[in-house]
Amino acid sequence: MVFRPRDLASRMAARRKPDDGYLRETFSLPRDQARLRARDFLKRYPKAAYMSAVESWRELPGGDIEFTMRRLASAD
Repeated sequence: MVFRPRDLASRMAARRKPDDGYLRETFSLPRDQARLRARDFLKRYPKAAYMSAVESWRELPGGDIEFTMRRLASAD
């Protein structure tokens, strides 16, 4: 059986504990727009209060960037 990276990503996503307290948003944008979107997200939800971060990212064949941002649901 031939495995593709997408298959591995799907298996790993299925293993992720769904109730870990983080909210996740996934975006697929051209590089410049992806950079602006990530900066806006981190400005809106600062790391100190929301533990915000870029959880994962990858470059798609067309040159777009697919990335997942995560943050806590609310600040302490």
